[in-house]
Amino acid sequence: MPFSREEIAQRASLEIAPGSVVNLGIGLPTLVADYLAPEDGVVIQSENGILGMGPFPQAGEEDPQIINAGKQTVTIAAGGSCFDSAMSFTMIRGGHIDLTILGALQVSASGDLANWSIPAGQGAGRTMGIGGAMDLAAGSGRIVVLTRHQTKEGAPKLVARCTYPLTARGVVSRVITDLAVLDVGARGFELVECAPNVTVEQVRKATGAPLTVGLQP
Repeated sequence: MPFSREEIAQRASLEIAPGSVVNLGIGLPTLVADYLAPEDGVVIQSENGILGMGPFPQAGEEDPQIINAGKQTVTIAAGGSCFDSAMSFTMIRGGHIDLTILGALQVSASGDLANWSIPAGQGAGRTMGIGGAMDLAAGSGRIVVLTRHQTKEGAPKLVARCTYPLTARGVVSRVITDLAVLDVGARGFELVECAPNVTVEQVRKATGAPLTVGLQP
């Protein structure tokens, strides 16, 4: 059966090395924080100016002054700090983020990322604003994308070439979807593992680009 949103986030947490500085994009990537062990010493950075972001607060304990880049209320871990967005983007552009986990509208076989706008005539026709995604894509040590494998209409989100406006070219190294984990390599998408009871052929049919199979044992 396909991975649930929570299972995608849990699988993504395995991509994070102990002691890493990590940025979690809005939406699905924010769930990854729930699966990080405190003893691993992972530090979460938010582009609106937090280093050491903690988990979501319990109901009734929210502080509207403490939010992430998606305007969700969060907490600050012990030892965490706050600063202005100029300092935050200096950190990002300076290469101090080890890993960024982002959502996506499309990912191409060459690692191009589109995650901020759907042109009219190609879907809902909506623009969400690029935010800090372009800086994170260019400045982070590694980019992992979390997304559903297909749109609600059944169109592939992993494609040979992006048709939506790009966030960055050639930056995505791994994609984790509800169907599979795939790497982006010299030959395009390479299948690393399937979700439980999902077959290689199901992944192949749902992918809008050629697929190389290199499953982990």
